[in-house]
Amino acid sequence: MPLLIRDCRADDIPAIAAIYGHAVIHGCASFELEPPGEAEMTRRRAAILAGGFPYLVAEQDGIVVGYSYAASYRPRPAYRFSVEDSIYVAPDRQRQGIAQALLQALIGRCEQAGFRLMVAVIGDSANHPSIRLHEANGFTRAGLLPAVGWKHGRWVDSVLMTRPLGAGADTPPA
Repeated sequence: MPLLIRDCRADDIPAIAAIYGHAVIHGCASFELEPPGEAEMTRRRAAILAGGFPYLVAEQDGIVVGYSYAASYRPRPAYRFSVEDSIYVAPDRQRQGIAQALLQALIGRCEQAGFRLMVAVIGDSANHPSIRLHEANGFTRAGLLPAVGWKHGRWVDSVLMTRPLGAGADTPPA
């Protein structure tokens, strides 16, 4: 089935909430313990878009099968050229290249917007698929926060990875 990467619409929220909810309940990519409802996911989407950040979905045969967005890495003004990426794919569609397509599109949109660094904060150092995905797209490891979270009855690390965007740190921002 062909894959379409497009801007997220308000009517995508139920599918996005379901995809994210599964990740919250069954995985450690997110450190949330309870899945947020559609109203909260709608609020979060609106905040991301209001900040001028891209929010994308992957669609196959009219069904949203994954999503990605960039958001401010940190709120202080000096961080304004750095973004953090988030990517989630429906559990029955993983390992089919959807995350790769979403990340590549997200990188392109962030470069077009003038951002200079993308940060990946990967929940769980055992999340090898996400680590490999980011490495395959030019990210390098920047650090590890060991045992920074407690989820599913165990301590969970966060792996920090970064990727320059556009001219990166070679020139001042425009």
